[in-house]
Amino acid sequence: MLMNYIPYNELQSDEAGFSRLFVDYVNNYSRVKDFFVGDFRDEKYWRASLETISHRSIDRSSLVQVLLNQNRDYHCGVKTLANIDLLLNENTVAIITGQQVGLFSGPLYALYKTLTALKLAERLSQQYPDYNFVPVFWLEGEDHDIEEVSSFALFNSSNELLRLQYQYEDKTGGKNIGAVGELHFDDSIVTLFDSLRQSLLPTEFSPKVIELFETAYQKGMTFSRAFIHLFSVLLEDSGLIFFDPHNVATKKILTPIFEQELKNVSRTCQLVVAQSELLEQQYHAQVKPRSVNLFMFHNGGRYALEPHPEGFSLKGTRKTFSVDEVLGFLHTDPNLFSPNVVLRPICQDYLFPTLAYVAGPSEVAYFAQFKLLYEHFDIPEPIIYPRASATIVEERIRKVIDKFSLRIEDFFGDIDLLKGRVASTISDFKVEELFSNTFGTVSESLTSLKGGLESIDPTLVPAMENTLTRMQAALNTLKEKTIAAQKRQHDISLRQLDRVSINLFPHSNLQEREINLIYYLNKYGLEFLRWLRGELVIDKFMHQIINIE
Repeated sequence: MLMNYIPYNELQSDEAGFSRLFVDYVNNYSRVKDFFVGDFRDEKYWRASLETISHRSIDRSSLVQVLLNQNRDYHCGVKTLANIDLLLNENTVAIITGQQVGLFSGPLYALYKTLTALKLAERLSQQYPDYNFVPVFWLEGEDHDIEEVSSFALFNSSNELLRLQYQYEDKTGGKNIGAVGELHFDDSIVTLFDSLRQSLLPTEFSPKVIELFETAYQKGMTFSRAFIHLFSVLLEDSGLIFFDPHNVATKKILTPIFEQELKNVSRTCQLVVAQSELLEQQYHAQVKPRSVNLFMFHNGGRYALEPHPEGFSLKGTRKTFSVDEVLGFLHTDPNLFSPNVVLRPICQDYLFPTLAYVAGPSEVAYFAQFKLLYEHFDIPEPIIYPRASATIVEERIRKVIDKFSLRIEDFFGDIDLLKGRVASTISDFKVEELFSNTFGTVSESLTSLKGGLESIDPTLVPAMENTLTRMQAALNTLKEKTIAAQKRQHDISLRQLDRVSINLFPHSNLQEREINLIYYLNKYGLEFLRWLRGELVIDKFMHQIINIE
C-alpha cells in the first residue's frame, strides 16, 4: 500500500478546514502557547499531566455507576466493562473524543476521531505501563438541530455524489424538537433503506453490510442508540466506552457546575471574551459565548437560557422564570439542563479524569478560547490532541491522477482551473503561450504608431488607444472561445477529472467531511475498517493520503 502525507500548511484554507491557528498549533506551538496550557508534543507535559489528573479528586464511584448502567444497557463488550471498572483506580485516566450522533455515524471524520482515541490509548498504555488509559466516546445527542444529523453522503453505483436524507416527521409544527439523540426512527427509515439499496453498487458484501446498518437503524431506535449499536459492532473488542450525558444521574453530578453558571451570570462569558480578545490579535475566534451557557428542556424543546429582569427567559419563547425557580428545577430535575459548546468541555473534564481530548481542527481552535474558563472552574485542562485526518484514494482514482501526472492536492481547489490547466497540457497547442505572443505583438505594433500619430495629429492617439483596447477585448473573447473548444476536444479526459474531484473534494470539501463509511464497507467488506484502523497514523500530524491498491 502506498501512503504519503500533505502538510496542513499546504491545505490552509476555509475549504479544507485547517485554519492558521490549527496549523500553528500543530507545527509552531510557540506561536500559540499563550492560549493553551501545554504542548501536546512535549513528553514532559504528558508526564506532568498524568500526575495532576490521576491525583485529582473526582467522584469516580458515581461516574463508574453511570457508565456501567449505560454500557450494559448498550450491550457493550467485556473489554468495555473492564475499562469502566478501571476508572475506579486513581492510576486510570480517560482519552476522550466526541461527536454528534450523525445518521449512519456521519462523515468519515467521526470515525477518524474515534480511531485516533483508540490508538492513542493503546500507545500511551505501552509508554506509561504504570497507568491505565481508557478510551471514551462522548455522545453529543442533546443538540436540537435535526438537519445536522439526518443525512449522509456516498458515491452511488454510477460514481456520482449522492446525499440520502432521513425524512423526519416533524410533529412540533416547526418548533424546537429537543435532543435529537432521543428521537425515534419511524417508517421513513424503511424508505431510506429502499433508496440506499437502489443507490449502492451491488457487491458480494452488500447484504451483510446493509443488514448491519438496518439492525442499528431500525424503526423505534433512537439516533443515539443506533449510533452506539453501529460503532459497538464495527469496533468490537476495542474497549471503547460510550457516554451519554442526557440522564439524571449525570446531571446530578454536574449540578455544581450548572449552579455556578446560573449564579454568576455573564462571568464565564466575560472570561471567554477576554481570552478571545487576546486571540483575535493574531487569529479568528470561532466560539461566541453567551451570558448563560446553558440550555433548558421545556415542553419537548431545548432552549437557550437568557438573563431577564425577572430572572431567566427561554430564547425564542415568552417563557420566563425567577432565579429561585430555575435553581429549584436544577435540584429537583437536573436533567432539564444542558451545556452549550462553551460549557460542554468543562462538564466533560469535571466528570472524567481526562488526560487528553482528541479534537478536530475546529475544536482545537475552540479550546484556544477556554484557558481562563478552566482556571475559573479550577479544572485542569486536558491535552488537546489533533485527530488523524485522511483522504482515501481508490485504485481507479489513482490511475486517473497518475495519467495526467497530477498530485492529490491539485484537486483541493478550483476544479475548473485544474481542467483548464490539464486541457492546455494535453493539447498540441498551448493556448496561454499562443495568445500571450499575439497580445504582445498587437500591443507592440499599435503602440509603435504613437510617435508618428502625435506628429501628424495628436488627436489620433486616443483613437489608437481605443483601437488597442477593442482588439485586446476581442482577443480575450477569442481566447476564451479557444479554451472552451479545447475543453470540448478533451471532454472525456476532463470528465475523468470531474469524477476524481467529486471523490477527493466533494462539495469543495475534504472527503472526510462529506462521505460516509458505508460506501467503503459495501465495496470492500467489513474487514475494510480493521485494515483502515491499522493503516491510520496518528502521530504524523499531517493530512494522510491512504491508497487502496
